[in-house]
Parts: sequence; structure tokens; C-alpha cells
Amino acid sequence: MQNARPLPSYLIQRYQGWRATTFTENRVWYRRLAEDGQHPRAMVISCCDSRVHVTSIFGADTGEFFIHRNVANLVPPYAPDGDYHGTSAAVEYAVTALKVAHLIVMGHSQCGGVRGCHDMCSGQAPELEERTSFVGRWMDILRPGYERVAGLPEGERIRALEQQAVLISLENLMGFPFVKAAVESQEMSIHGLWNNIGDGTLMQYDPASGGFVTV
Repeated sequence: MQNARPLPSYLIQRYQGWRATTFTENRVWYRRLAEDGQHPRAMVISCCDSRVHVTSIFGADTGEFFIHRNVANLVPPYAPDGDYHGTSAAVEYAVTALKVAHLIVMGHSQCGGVRGCHDMCSGQAPELEERTSFVGRWMDILRPGYERVAGLPEGERIRALEQQAVLISLENLMGFPFVKAAVESQEMSIHGLWNNIGDGTLMQYDPASGGFVTV
């Protein structure tokens, strides 16, 4: 592989700082993590967006969360077709091997992927309709959510669609047999969250009200 290059100097300096401080001060803990393996209490499916920082929001320690990130924090429908399925593989491993107690889907405000889905479905982004668009085909997962909110005023539609991304993912999760079995046996619970990046608000889906309520 001739295209790989050395890390930028600023990342090397940050690593060296981490190794000299955080790692050194917690050397025994890191050794225990290495020797005992990981035993996370929860899996979190969140967006690739660089502004979404799950471990900071919850003050999580190393080894506490099994985190999977993708565009718009989406879970695809269960499809055991022998193809490549990164998100489904992560869910399978978390539930069947790690046996996490909680599976959390966390959406967020100003999500570029959700905006792309909105523009694609409303005819404003024809490039995403191209069969060769990885983003467009991934955002097809959220098309049913767009249909649910299409009648809302545009000012409300994007946020509603961001929350639909969470709900569609929760619905799709329950289509995975091992997820459904773990939830019905009360060995695991699933949770839907939405974070407002600008003001720090965290909301969770409340089945009783059918909407998101502030935590």
C-alpha cells in the first residue's frame, strides 16, 4: 500500500500527551481491560458527525460503551442475505456475544445525513437518487420516516425527521430475531435519544406519549 502516509504531527503530539498523562495514571486499568476483555454495559448507535461525542455526554470511561457510528445513526432492516452489513454485524456482536444490557440509538440536531434524506425525498437532491450514491442508498432506510413527516411545516420537518431516524432504527432493531428475543426476555432494553448539539438538551422517546421528552 503506497498511499498511506505518517500521522500529522499534531496528532502525534496529542497521542504522546495522552500516553504520558491519562494512560500512565491509569495503567493498571488499561492492563485489566486488555487482559479481561471488554464488558460494556451498553451499545450506542450514533452518527458519524464529529460534533456528536457520546462518551463526553455520558461521562463514560474506557470500556463502558460499545459504540457504532454511521451516517444518521440508522439501523437497516434485518436482511440475512450474505452481503456486507457493518451495522447489523455490530448489533449482532453486541447482543449475542457481549450481551449488553442496553441498546441505545442516539440522533442529533443539524444532522447532514437527515438533511440529505429530506432533500432527496423532496426532489431537491437528484444526485442522491443516483444508484451509485452510497449516501443516497443508505438514506433510503429513512424514506418511510420522511413520508410520516412530509406534511409538517418545513421549519418542523427536519427535526421531526431526525427523530424519525431514531424511531425507524428502533423499529428495524426489533426485526432482528436476537434483539427481539433479548428484549422480550427482559435481558436487554432498547432506548431512543435525540441530542440538541447547540443547547445540550437530551431527549428520550417516551412510548406512552408517542414522542420525545426531555431527560
